[in-house]
Amino acid sequence: MKILVINAGSSSLKYQLIDMDDESVIAKGNCERIGMDGHITHKAFDGRQVSADCPFPTHTEAFEKVVEVLTTGDAAVIKSMDEISAVGHRIVQGAEIFNKATMVTDEVIDQIDALAELAPVHNHPHALALRACKKVIPANVPQVVVFDTAFHQTMPEKAYMFGLPYECYEKFHVRKYGFHGTSHRFVSRALAEAMGKNVEDLKIVSCHLGNGSSITAIDGGKSVDTSMGFTPLDGIIMGTRSGAVDPSAVTFVQKKLGLDASEMSEYLNKKSGFLGISGVSSDNRDIEAAAAEGNKRAQLAGDILRYGIKKYIGSYAAIMNGLDAVIFTGGIGENAPAVRADVCHNMEYLGIKLDDEVNAGIKGVLTKISAPDSKVEVWVVPTNEELLIARDTKEICGL
Repeated sequence: MKILVINAGSSSLKYQLIDMDDESVIAKGNCERIGMDGHITHKAFDGRQVSADCPFPTHTEAFEKVVEVLTTGDAAVIKSMDEISAVGHRIVQGAEIFNKATMVTDEVIDQIDALAELAPVHNHPHALALRACKKVIPANVPQVVVFDTAFHQTMPEKAYMFGLPYECYEKFHVRKYGFHGTSHRFVSRALAEAMGKNVEDLKIVSCHLGNGSSITAIDGGKSVDTSMGFTPLDGIIMGTRSGAVDPSAVTFVQKKLGLDASEMSEYLNKKSGFLGISGVSSDNRDIEAAAAEGNKRAQLAGDILRYGIKKYIGSYAAIMNGLDAVIFTGGIGENAPAVRADVCHNMEYLGIKLDDEVNAGIKGVLTKISAPDSKVEVWVVPTNEELLIARDTKEICGL
């Protein structure tokens, strides 16, 4: 059984074809610069590759190219799309409408598009991609949408409500939604399996750290709080996002710089974070390299990140009345031993004790990195959102 997983952005379309018999990736690729000049990169499981400039006026042409490279040419992996059992789509914002994976219908697509105001960079492109996919994929192939926000719909009101007038929630749906839910759900269950325990019996803090980062408190397998809020801007410092900032500081800077609301949003989302603090880069690898060379602002950016993660771990242990394990995942979480070490050091009061030697040698591999006598286990757990989307799609379709 083969399932095609789609992750569409405003100008991109990433895909993976997964063999669900052994959950291996048959092929993966990315259509970039949709609406511009267009380019596709495609790689088969055996190393065969395609890289070509292509005209992608819309997502429809991109889907047509995906079908073409999957079924024909030097890197084809299937003979026809009839070999695909279902298609699963990642959707960023499902708001309070969608709390689980759902079969795609015209009504569902319209509902996703209607939520575009809550996620303008993501949801409208998702809707465009879904409509384009329906044009290209055979009508008898079921399609499923999986929402990043769904996992966080278990948060209690006291966690997701803001201290704004209640009418902001009633009229405008302003509340904490949280993101990276598919990743947090995947790694928490992978951790439980690795520990030989039921996720329902564990209190976990999951740290998804990358260019975008979020930290989630998972109690009994359910999200009870998370660092990202109404949008992915909230929480800890990120590549180009500020993370949490005093709202009055935002309005103060906006007035000083003479920016309108849209320009201020751009300032917070694209010009802040690692990039804004360091003046070097939005990439943690560049930040660490510059810090090692003595760049004080790069060192500061790294310190702010580590300090923020540590605060969330402590506060989430408090709200869960305990802590069994901490997960590090995502590009930084899986591949930056120095970040993990600095976060976990001086947390013995909480029962966290790292095995520095083990931690130093681990990148992107499922591994316990806490010391044998650590009361709280610390793990590196590689995330795999595409696989979880494929699993959800299989389940929803009853395959």
